[in-house]
Amino acid sequence: MDEHRCRKDAPNGLNIDIATWLFVFLRVSAVVAIFPVFSAKNMPVLVRVALGALVAFLIAPSVETVPVEGKNTWGVLGIMLRELVNGLTIGFVARLVFLCLDIAGNIIATEIGLNLASDVNPLSGVRTEVPGMILFYLAAMLFLNLDMHHHVLVGLERGYELLPIGAGVLNELVLNDLVARTSRLFVVAVQIAAPMMAVSFIVMLVFSLIGRAVTQISSFFESFAFRVLAGLFVFGLTMNLMSQHIINYLRRLPEDLLRITSLMGA
Repeated sequence: MDEHRCRKDAPNGLNIDIATWLFVFLRVSAVVAIFPVFSAKNMPVLVRVALGALVAFLIAPSVETVPVEGKNTWGVLGIMLRELVNGLTIGFVARLVFLCLDIAGNIIATEIGLNLASDVNPLSGVRTEVPGMILFYLAAMLFLNLDMHHHVLVGLERGYELLPIGAGVLNELVLNDLVARTSRLFVVAVQIAAPMMAVSFIVMLVFSLIGRAVTQISSFFESFAFRVLAGLFVFGLTMNLMSQHIINYLRRLPEDLLRITSLMGA
């Protein structure tokens, strides 16, 4: 009976097993398309497509088959579109951690005077400040060294229990959760950049007092070199602390993916 079910075709000519793999492939590919590390501009599109196909091949056997019997072409296209939206929403939640690090890097660069030192971010393909690049590479290495990609794959597989194929809607709960997560980006970024902000404030305060005492000194120009040196020194000293912040948020990533998946399936 199982063999007969596997070989059964829907009236629209689409094999049930192939349809299930296709729907899983669309959701996984949408996640990979905007997921940090894997969505880098220097990663070829064919590699991303092959990665999505491989992950879908591994997940599809454990996913409940989709009842495509009786659905016309427009019905199948509707399921495909819904799976793409579900994957993009899950990938956006996963990307928020790296967007937070980009904001923190911009704040650090502004505070210690490294705005002019920028490079191309492999995630977005646009120019960004050097501290943001350092935090991005640090988070990418921690993500891979902690085997978080394995936990993310497990979370994607478990997500089909909470959000079956063809289900899901961007309801009010999902939108409120996305807005709350986005609003916390700046708070977390400020927490990461707080030591450099404190050092910049202290340096500016000291040179302001010196400028009031010795009016011949241009405190702003004289403090620029000290801000850079002190900021880089503290940035290196607090790298371990920033790594702990990043690890804490990376470890919560699978739970965040399951939460947004459950809200879409509510």
